[in-house]
Amino acid sequence: MTTQVLNDLSVEIDGDGEALLCIHGLGGSSNAWTPVLPALGGFRRIRPDLPGSARSPLPADGKALSIERYVDAMVSLLSVLDIGKVHVMAHSMGTIVAQHLALRRPGTVRSLALFGPLAAPSDAARPSIAARAHAARGGAAAMQEIADAIVKGATSAQTKELQPAVLALVRESVMRQSPEGYAQSCAALADAQPAALERLDVPTLLVTGDQDGVAPPASVRVMQERIAGSRLVVLDGCGHWTTFEQPQRCTQELEAFYAALH
Repeated sequence: MTTQVLNDLSVEIDGDGEALLCIHGLGGSSNAWTPVLPALGGFRRIRPDLPGSARSPLPADGKALSIERYVDAMVSLLSVLDIGKVHVMAHSMGTIVAQHLALRRPGTVRSLALFGPLAAPSDAARPSIAARAHAARGGAAAMQEIADAIVKGATSAQTKELQPAVLALVRESVMRQSPEGYAQSCAALADAQPAALERLDVPTLLVTGDQDGVAPPASVRVMQERIAGSRLVVLDGCGHWTTFEQPQRCTQELEAFYAALH
């Protein structure tokens, strides 16, 4: 496993085969994908920490983060790696980035595997996400409170009862974000606009949990209806942190999805 710094992004690149770009969500990192690596052995895996997240600093130009800037960063990363075509896997906020990337660069994205997928935050959710951005600027103590709230609200009852290590991993992932980077990431998500889903014309897998309050099955089903030929999988006993909470099931679904492409 090799970490490189490319365009000021910390990126893990390993494996051989077709390129697979893995885009984490809010409060995540390249480690969002570690639990499902067994399903990805046939790919050249490219796992960046998004600008302002985990080990990647905020952009040096001082301009605020946005979904568009995340897409710009992914386009630039693919360019510097000289990648013409790529499969894309994404989680949560990263799924919005992935959808916009596929539409901005038609012919570049070969497939989409989207976990806890969102078209955009609901109008009801936007104010609370914006409020979280403000709270995050309170520093380390505030980030701890946010992390604890996410562990409580975004994992399933079964995960809370049976998988304490997953709770610790989610908490650590959020607590290790820089307060300003996380705040700007929240603001970017709060302002996110939906992509034109009907225009997506690549094989698409949608995976969510039956207890995912961020990407509830009913909302993801609407996405499935709008994306021609897409497949929806709802995991039992799973919240929003799909690859952490149900890694074996996610691995199985990915293996089946990628096998069907060849």
